[in-house]
Amino acid sequence: MVLLIHHPVSPAGRKIRLQMSEKKMLFILREEEPWKISDDVYKLNPAGELPIFLSDGNVIAGNYAISEYLEEASPDVPMIFGDAKQRAEIRRLVDWFDNKFFREVYRNIVYEKVHKRFANGAAPDSKILKVGLNNLMYHLEYIEWLLERRQYLAADTVSLADLSAAAELSVIDYLGSVPWDEFKTAKLWYSKMKSRPSFKDILKDNIRGILPAKHYTNLDF
Repeated sequence: MVLLIHHPVSPAGRKIRLQMSEKKMLFILREEEPWKISDDVYKLNPAGELPIFLSDGNVIAGNYAISEYLEEASPDVPMIFGDAKQRAEIRRLVDWFDNKFFREVYRNIVYEKVHKRFANGAAPDSKILKVGLNNLMYHLEYIEWLLERRQYLAADTVSLADLSAAAELSVIDYLGSVPWDEFKTAKLWYSKMKSRPSFKDILKDNIRGILPAKHYTNLDF
């Protein structure tokens, strides 16, 4: 049995779910609130971070450790592929979205709109939200620049880079904060990602107390 401890608001958890689904892996989910981590999570991962992957008594904690484990344990449908240069480019973009996008966009939008609300009942800071939204524009411009050169972000087929980017954006999109109409090429790419079978369950996610944007589940939005 494969168990993933996650939360729908976690882009890292969404990325791992997408990766497992692309590989046709069967798994079950257990939710854990990232703003109120339980002692059980700390026992499994002393860092107290999600997601956590459990399989046949093995515990693998950490976004990168899990994604690399999945690539090695299930190589039939690779999400990191090609020659050394191609694999490096995929990993570079995974790092870009898992870290740079997370730091510059996710933290400034999702932490303000979701984490603060459930952690201590605080209202979002409009100045921080504005910084996040401005940074989002820059990242969408970069996505469009990449897509002018390739069919997908790192290659002409879907890679882990696309899963990472789509996972990050899907949380922002749930909140209705992505200005898709200003970025037609990025919108088309995201529409293709949403249409993949692996995305089906992501679109069913529900963040308690927060309704998704009306277009969130629409594949042709």
